[in-house]
Parts: sequence; structure tokens; C-alpha cells
Amino acid sequence: MKRLLLLAATFLATPATAQSVAITNAKLVIGDGSPPIEGGTVIVRDGRVVAAGRSVAVPAGTTSVDAGGRWVTPGIVAGFTRMGIVEVDGVDQTNDAGARTSPFHAAIDVAPAVNPSTSSIPLNRAEGITRAIVAPDIAGSIFAGLGAVIDLGADRAPVTRARAFQFMEYGETGGRAAGGSRPAALIAFRNAMTQARDYARDPNHYADQGKNALLTRADAAALVPVVEGRMPLLVHVERAADMLALLDLKRDYPALKLVFVGAGEGWLVAQQIATARVPVIASALHDLPESFDQLAATQSNVGRMKAAGVRVGIGTINDDEARQARLEKQYAGNLVALTRVPGATGLDWNAAFAAISSGPAEAIGMGDEIGSLRAGRRGDVVIWDGDPLELGSAVAAVYIDGVKQPLRTRQDALRERYMVPQEGALPKAYER
Repeated sequence: MKRLLLLAATFLATPATAQSVAITNAKLVIGDGSPPIEGGTVIVRDGRVVAAGRSVAVPAGTTSVDAGGRWVTPGIVAGFTRMGIVEVDGVDQTNDAGARTSPFHAAIDVAPAVNPSTSSIPLNRAEGITRAIVAPDIAGSIFAGLGAVIDLGADRAPVTRARAFQFMEYGETGGRAAGGSRPAALIAFRNAMTQARDYARDPNHYADQGKNALLTRADAAALVPVVEGRMPLLVHVERAADMLALLDLKRDYPALKLVFVGAGEGWLVAQQIATARVPVIASALHDLPESFDQLAATQSNVGRMKAAGVRVGIGTINDDEARQARLEKQYAGNLVALTRVPGATGLDWNAAFAAISSGPAEAIGMGDEIGSLRAGRRGDVVIWDGDPLELGSAVAAVYIDGVKQPLRTRQDALRERYMVPQEGALPKAYER
């Protein structure tokens, strides 16, 4: 019992209050695609970045941390996850991603369900992830509901922004949810936008539609900010033809703030995506089709979209997204490696790191808050013992909102407990 209480205290401990800190003598990465700055300094005060660059003066009374020439970067922003709302996929009691029998869809808000004690949060924090974009999953509608942006700090207040975006499925999955086809999904979308506009014009009489309404009153209200362009609409779409169909919607709904998620065949229509100024949170390295929507999948997808002028970030949709956002730094490193493969198209180091920091943040309209070390952004800073995009590099320190975070995980505790087991110290099940 004592060990259980000690372990619980390790993971639920609240970090100290934010203080002024200056990290000096760093190989400093701003995270906006610019090259690293040798001998750089970043200053965080009251949870916000005050200054970052070379020859930055450290104010009196500021705690100074010498990075010793090591890499210092903004925290990684996990571009698409279900972190904090899923513990065990197959156990309904621990999975709040979707609601199969609910009459509500677009109105479902995942923010209240985010559990800061979820085991994946400390694990990903120890790998340099400081913020995550958390999306619900569909169940009976093309609309899944309202996603949130969370921080991975060791405290009880994980939500950075609730109701940050609406999430929708198109393509194969969206077609099935709409009744069996893509045209059904498109008419469902158009009908939803019409009803959202009707609700916005006269909320008091919307309920008069009664059983004839295809959207509940709550769902219609949730879609008003989408049709009015005040909330991003993240759409999971993989097939090139489907992306063009969605881009056509912008002609009828010019205020729509589309963000493509996945985009396995995005390279085929990269010019059109760039022209429409639609950002993409892409799966980084799909080179084998997992469905008929991804027949043209290639590892060069992200590099080709970037070369065409598409704003690209990296996410992990359908890639163990509830737990393994930490793989994003490896994926970014692999995109750098692709630049050395004949015939392939990858990203240079600066663009690759931006794809896991400022890229996802800007895609959902939060580039002025997270994802970089520009002045005014939240003080999410990571110190690494090597190149953060190299597989063998590890995190030396993590700050979230200027607060230094614990890096110890349950895996660390288990390793230490059983590395050299002592007779009599094992649980009953291990006794022979």
C-alpha cells in the first residue's frame, strides 16, 4: 500500500508555480522553420516567452539555466491525438472518444472528459510533447464533436482551449456514417450548414422543426461557429478526389476554415490545396495504402505538399493516436532522412521540426499561443541531450507554461523495481 501511495504521489504531484527562468548557452530552435541559433537564450516570465535569440540580456532576479550548448526547442505540439480521453480502446468505461448511442454528435465536447491521470500523458511529456490537439471520434454522424487543445503538465487543469475545433469524417468512413456514400456525406454536410444558419438567425424557433430536424438543437448551435468561420473544421480525408470535393464547398461556404487531417494522397492535389490556403495535419510516412482512399500513398507526400506551398503539420490519426504522439519526432527525423534518398522528397531539418511545433498550432489558429519560442507565446521549452529528431536523443528538461515538469514515468518505476528484484520484495504473484 505504501508503494502504491508513493507511486500515485509521483504522478499526481503538482509542479512549482511558474517563475522567471532564462535558459542560456543553447542551440536554440525557435520552431518557426528558421535555423537553430548557436549560443542562444530564451527567457520565460509569468509563463510566457519574453525573448528568444542571440545576445539576449538576462534580467536581474531571473533563474538562469546553462544549457551547455545543448539543443533547446519549443515543446512538441501533437498534431492529432485522442490523448487523455482514451486509456484502453476496447474498454468502454475508459474510452470517451465516441458515443455510439447518443442522439448528440456535433455538440459533444471532449474537454470535460480529458483525464490528466491518463498513463499516456506523463509518458509523452517525458518525450518532449507539451501540448496535444485532442479530437473525438465519430459515432452515427459525419460530425464527431468539439475537440480541445490540452497541455501535458503534471497538474489537474489540462485544458488549454476547450471547443477549439469541430471534427468531421469524410471519404470511406464519412460515407458510411452518412448512410453509405460520399454524396450522402456531402448532402448531410450541406443540410447541417443550412440548419446551423437557420439556428443562428432564430434560435428560439429552431425547436419547432421537431422530428423533421436532422440536427438536434444542440448540434445546430455547435455548428454555428463553423459555418460563420469562427471555428476551424478539421476533416479526416485521404483521397485526392475527396479533397477536391471539399475544396469545392468553400465556394458555397467561403467563411469555412477547413483543415485536412491525414491527406494521404494530398501530393496529387497539392497545388489546389495551397491555392485554397487550407492547412494540412498529415500522417507523416504512409507509403502503403491501408484503404482504397490511400492507393497513391507515398512517403514523399509531406515533402511534395510542402514544396507546393501547403502549410503542413504532422499528426497521428489512426496511428495509436491515444498513446504514441511521441513518435512524431521520429517521423519528423525520417522526413529529414528522405532528403538523402534518391527520388524521394522530404523536409529539411528546420521545416521538419516546424511540422511538429508551429505547424499544427497554426493549422488550428493557435500559432500566436503555442508551437514556437516567439515572444508572447506560452513558455513551453524542452532541453535535449542531442538532436531532438535523432532516435537516440533524450529529454533533459521540460517546462510547460514556465513550470519545470517531472519526467519520471510509470515505466521508469517498474524498471527500477524489477531490474534487480530482491527476495521478499516481489508481489505475491511472483513468489514461488
